[in-house]
Amino acid sequence: MLSAEIVAITLCIVSEAPLLNQVLIISGIAILVTIGVYGIVDCIVKIDDLGLWLQQKSSYLVKAVGGGLLSVAPWLVRTLSVVGRLGMFLVGSGMIAHGIPLLHHGMAQFIANDSELIRSFMNDLSSLATGMIVGMIVLLLVKVIAKVREKSV
Repeated sequence: MLSAEIVAITLCIVSEAPLLNQVLIISGIAILVTIGVYGIVDCIVKIDDLGLWLQQKSSYLVKAVGGGLLSVAPWLVRTLSVVGRLGMFLVGSGMIAHGIPLLHHGMAQFIANDSELIRSFMNDLSSLATGMIVGMIVLLLVKVIAKVREKSV
């Protein structure tokens, strides 16, 4: 999701450029983001393998580093799972909120504050609220459809 947002932002930036430039720049960004994201994910997934490999070495210090990596790996993956899920939720709900002009522009006027930090926080908060409302509506629709299907069987 973040990769798609980065590509969308890039498209907005280069929208005035000639078509060939747009295609080349967006393709390049998409390739770099994909390599970067999958490279980082690969390193995280392999961290326990590295820890095991280091523990087989003869040096006490290297073994200790390997043990440290093994003990950190589960915590890192759990933390990234929660943070990543929250990030994807905020990005997705932010895109939804941005697509609703009344909400997007209304929030901008409501937050007439000079502090960029406060504006950013309030935008994230409105995105979170939008995502929760949309999520509840979708959940309600799924439950209603499931009930209707149960009754028709």
